[in-house]
Amino acid sequence: MNQLTILEAGLDEIICETVPGEAIQYSRYSLDRTSPLAGGCAWIEGAFVPAAAARISIFDAGFGHSDVTYTVAHVWHGNFFRLEDHVERFLAGAEKMRIPMPATKAEIMDLMRGCVSKSGLREAYVNVCVTRGYGRKPGEKTLEALESQLYVYAIPYLWVFSPIRQIEGIDAVIAQSVRRSPANVMDPWIKNYQWGDLVRATFEAQERGARTAFLLDSDGFVTEGPGFNVLMVKDGTVFTAARNVLPGITRRTALEIARDFGLQTVIGDVTPEMLRGADEIFAATTAGGVTPVVALDGAPVGAGVPGDWTRKIRTRYWQMMDEPSDLIEPVSYI
Repeated sequence: MNQLTILEAGLDEIICETVPGEAIQYSRYSLDRTSPLAGGCAWIEGAFVPAAAARISIFDAGFGHSDVTYTVAHVWHGNFFRLEDHVERFLAGAEKMRIPMPATKAEIMDLMRGCVSKSGLREAYVNVCVTRGYGRKPGEKTLEALESQLYVYAIPYLWVFSPIRQIEGIDAVIAQSVRRSPANVMDPWIKNYQWGDLVRATFEAQERGARTAFLLDSDGFVTEGPGFNVLMVKDGTVFTAARNVLPGITRRTALEIARDFGLQTVIGDVTPEMLRGADEIFAATTAGGVTPVVALDGAPVGAGVPGDWTRKIRTRYWQMMDEPSDLIEPVSYI
């Protein structure tokens, strides 16, 4: 039986659905209601502010031109997971986009830690982004005259797929009306907000009665979905796309877990036909963990229920959030 867990945290009341006995369980704690930063904290232009009060300039090129890169790390049970991996990918993306980074790696990590600590959140969605910024003159277009801006915030955990969906599974379609933007338009290794193709695919999925969509590239190969990587299991091997995808950190973790279980893993070309013939399919994302896909284009995937390997990988993934390792960093709360 599903259980509703109601937490009061930050901006509004959050209703979090969990399943008793499963690995995805929220912490039980109380926030310090005397702090205006409790439940959501942002770092904007040199100051920590309540998340609800966070604002950026309308002249920022990140807003006007989507000239921005970002990453999202997460905190679960008071622990950051793979924080350094997220920040290193973020820095690499900014370098590729030629956006000057206004802070060092250590400073960025400290700001992310600070937002979580001041928010008091034990389960948090932690976003850091750097924009091309803005100049002294409103609407400045000369790139050299723009000053890049770093923004950080920690808010209650956001889900692409809720805990219940991670247990019970979702249905998906292969998008027909839109293809993934090609790599020579936007490097998929750079995490970005140019989501036009992903939003169109989401609307198509909804119109076709599905929860989400997988996008193909211009050559007809599977890429990714809106905010997640796609993985499939066939005859003891896990396959996932190499082309036109973000190399997700949750995907990396899922592949490492799969290998620990003795499965083979292949990062390469994945066709729609391979997906339709898969024993199991699952999505991997920071904001959704490991989520089974139980139906594709209206047809069952495998037996039409979460597969054994997907369930094992999902459970192991959430168990890792509590196990001391080099991947875990406890938050020091104020």
